[in-house]
Amino acid sequence: MINQKQTLLIASALGMLAVGLGAFGAHALKTLLLQNNRVDTYELAVRYHFYHTLALLAIAILMDRLNTRWLGYAAASMLVGIILFSGSLYLLALLNETAFAIATPFGGVFLLMGWGFLFYSGWKKS
Repeated sequence: MINQKQTLLIASALGMLAVGLGAFGAHALKTLLLQNNRVDTYELAVRYHFYHTLALLAIAILMDRLNTRWLGYAAASMLVGIILFSGSLYLLALLNETAFAIATPFGGVFLLMGWGFLFYSGWKKS
């Protein structure tokens, strides 16, 4: 389980990474992504990376207010989901190797679990 400080640090690092990868993809990697016909895949990876980084940041803030272990589970699930979902899409887009796509649905499941744990945290405390 991830605590509040760890969640904040992870969210901050992932936010910087999302901005960097987004900018790098739009400029330095544009030719490669066009050659691989994977611009949309890369953009989806960055978008979901960013959405769930913001969710992690919200979870870090909520950890101080709700104080429930379920938020730690939500944070850990979001982290694994970002790595598997966006990470596999980044690799697919850059290497054009479809074998990486097998991890994408597992990442999606972890993202769903993260949202579910977040929901349960609020429901349990209300």
